[in-house]
Amino acid sequence: MLQVISGSGQTLSSRLRLNADTARPNYLQLEQQIGDMILSGELAKGDTLPPSRKLAVELGLSRATIQKCYDSLRRAGLLSAHGRLGFIIEGGPDKIKPRMERLKGFTEEMRELGKSASSRVLQQAIVRDRSVASIFGVPSDSALLLLVRVRYSDGLAMSKETAWYDVSAAPGLADKDLSGSVYQLLGEQGVGLVHCEQTIEASEPDEEECDIFGFEEPRPCLLIKRRSYDKDERLIEYVEGMFRGDAYAYRLKLSV
Repeated sequence: MLQVISGSGQTLSSRLRLNADTARPNYLQLEQQIGDMILSGELAKGDTLPPSRKLAVELGLSRATIQKCYDSLRRAGLLSAHGRLGFIIEGGPDKIKPRMERLKGFTEEMRELGKSASSRVLQQAIVRDRSVASIFGVPSDSALLLLVRVRYSDGLAMSKETAWYDVSAAPGLADKDLSGSVYQLLGEQGVGLVHCEQTIEASEPDEEECDIFGFEEPRPCLLIKRRSYDKDERLIEYVEGMFRGDAYAYRLKLSV
């Protein structure tokens, strides 16, 4: 069984560190560390992890603890069980590498990358929210369309997005099926988005988002906030999206 981390000459057990000064269970500490090694490529796809009994002896832990760690990584899709061969590394999801030189929606972004986009609508309603209205610069009792969706790429949950739209600019939007491209529907109503302001920051998913992404424990994610405007500088869309950090790598082209 392969126990050496690519090119390092070190066994897996020698790279793992358990912190006794924490209430976090040992199996979760191991899951996080081994999972990070897989997602970073430090452990390569096709490698076999040490048998649970052997790793337990090397770390001074119970076999049940190692098995629980392995099982959790298997449920996350990072390992697969192969009988007497033990657990084989499957690798993390392929990173999506969208370009950011122009404004485009998730559906178009996935199509350009050769992937199939889909959505699950969690909430679609007309709301009145004073704090969000202030972002749009409209009266506090103004009607806004709230849309909460989970966005998928080839069936893998990539993000949970919470978006608000100024329905006075596109009054028919609220009655549409919004599981597809909202940008396309806006265009059909003569509302063209011409530019946006976007910020990206590191964040930690909440319990609901961990469940959506299949995380046993919170993992680093990207919180993307976007304000999209029409040609008259009218704010049409405000979005806050939590994107899984293990599957996204943004590309920027900069010039002097």
